[in-house]
Amino acid sequence: WPVYKIKVGTADDIAIVKALRENTDAILRVDANAAWDLETALKLIPQLKELGVELVEQPLAKDNWDGMKILFEKSSLPLFADESCVFEKDVEKCKNHFHGINIKLTKCSGITPALRMIEKARELDLKIMVGCMNESTIGSAAIAHLLPFIDYADMDGPLLLQEDVATGIGYDYGKITYSGKPGLGINYTGLFSKQG
Repeated sequence: WPVYKIKVGTADDIAIVKALRENTDAILRVDANAAWDLETALKLIPQLKELGVELVEQPLAKDNWDGMKILFEKSSLPLFADESCVFEKDVEKCKNHFHGINIKLTKCSGITPALRMIEKARELDLKIMVGCMNESTIGSAAIAHLLPFIDYADMDGPLLLQEDVATGIGYDYGKITYSGKPGLGINYTGLFSKQG
């Protein structure tokens, strides 16, 4: 894969990233899922930079604004809010605490609020990622509509599913392909019975 997002927050974070780096030159992004304290983040981020990590997502607890302010000023890597930035009202708080935000459509209530969050983040000079959790092709197709407006995309949900409910987007070594159909551009293949 051209990009790997590595979930960390263990005693072996550096060893995990180092092992992956030994086997790929791909872009590495780290998601701490709010698992670090400030001291840990200050220690690990320079080591992650040396390993070629591009950015760190949600290093500290979602409400640790004081710690994030210090980390923002000292970090050698860009820091992205995830759990700290769920709704539109959260975007402004991220300024001077994070370098960017990760918007999840399933958390912020959909495309319209996400567009407003993107607009506000641009005003505040924040980078923008749109992410996913375990969305099918349906949710990921909605994310794909935002690609022209964002800096980073994390839309691998359908790749993680044993069975998807739709078709319409494809993945070609880091590039997204579209069906060209109207709306979300998907074909619902369904998990539900087609009775009455």
